[in-house]
Formats: sequence, structure tokens, C-alpha cells
Amino acid sequence: MTTVRHLSPLDRLLDSTQNALITLLGSPRAQRLNPGLDTPEAALDTHERQHAAGLMRINHVGEVCAQALYIGQAAVARDPATRAHLLHAAQEETDHLAWCADRLHELGSRPSVFNPLWYAGSFAIGAAAGLRGDGWNLGFVVETERQVEAHLQEHLHSLPLTDARSRAILSVMKDDEVRHADNAMAAGARRLPRPVAMLMAGASNVMKTVAYRG
Repeated sequence: MTTVRHLSPLDRLLDSTQNALITLLGSPRAQRLNPGLDTPEAALDTHERQHAAGLMRINHVGEVCAQALYIGQAAVARDPATRAHLLHAAQEETDHLAWCADRLHELGSRPSVFNPLWYAGSFAIGAAAGLRGDGWNLGFVVETERQVEAHLQEHLHSLPLTDARSRAILSVMKDDEVRHADNAMAAGARRLPRPVAMLMAGASNVMKTVAYRG
């Protein structure tokens, strides 16, 4: 479990800024081995490689957004236990971010050029959710992870059949997202109003469409 320090508002701001710089400009390091590491690379044709890269770029953007959401929420969380929960989930999302970046490189592609925009928007949304209180904060985690779980399932079906390397990564990511949602529910998450969930889904669809192409 992540150790939570008692930080001043300035400390939290500096922590958040450091996370943004590492996520957007640095090379985030995974604490767990890449699940696709021992899976042989498939022989993909040009269309299959481009499609796999588009899907993995969407997932990379999703992890950029997850970092920003969780850090934004943690920055304003009132309960140390809630903040610890968010930071622990953020660390596992860092693993996902690193794995997706590795796979994009292997596919000869790159992250989305709009990542700074995705990060800034997601951080603001996370902080706004956190200011509503810890129950709503955790409810936002649940809804986010349920939606991510759904699109990962779609990607597992959409990937080229021979791309077992990408599939291995997404399968572990999906299991992690399910666990994050379940843990947030157990910690006292409140169910978000349906209009909020629909708005989140709409924004996610826009992000996925843009990120797939670059």
C-alpha cells in the first residue's frame, strides 16, 4: 500500500506538477514486468499494425488521463485513506502507461500529440470531483474504471487475431481496472448521477476517436 505523507497545499501542487512532467515528458517506469514481454511478436501487415497502434494509442491516452484524474482527485482528497487508495491506483496506472508506451514503440508508432490537453482536462475534472467529497471522489473512480473496462473488452475483440503481445497487456490492464472499481466500491463510493456518467462516456468517445488517428 502506498505510504501517504501529510503534505501542505504547496507540497501537493509540487507533487502534482512533478507527476504531470513525468507523465508527459519523461519515461514512466513500471513496477511490474510488461505482461507481453515473453509473448512472441506477430507478423502483422501494414493495416493490422496501424490498427493495433491506433488502439494502443487510445489506451496510452487513457492512462495519461487516469494519471491526471487520480492525481487531481488525490490533491483534494479529505480522508488520508481515500488519498492512499487513489495514489495506489495511480501507481498501477503508471504500469499501464509504461506498457502501452513500450507497445507503441514496438509497433513503430507514437503517443497522441494531444496528451498535454488530455492531461490538463482530466486533472481539472479529477480535482472537481474530489471537491465534492470522498464518496463522490470514489464514485468517480468506479464509473471511470467501468467505462475503461468496457473499452478494453472492445479492444481485445478488435485487435488483430495474431497480436497476442498487445492482447496480453490489455488483459492484465482490464483485470486491474475491475479491481480498482471493486476496491473503490468497498471503500464507500457513491453512485454517480446518470447524466454525469453519460457525459463522461461522451467525452471518452471523443477522446478515442481523436487518439486513434493521432
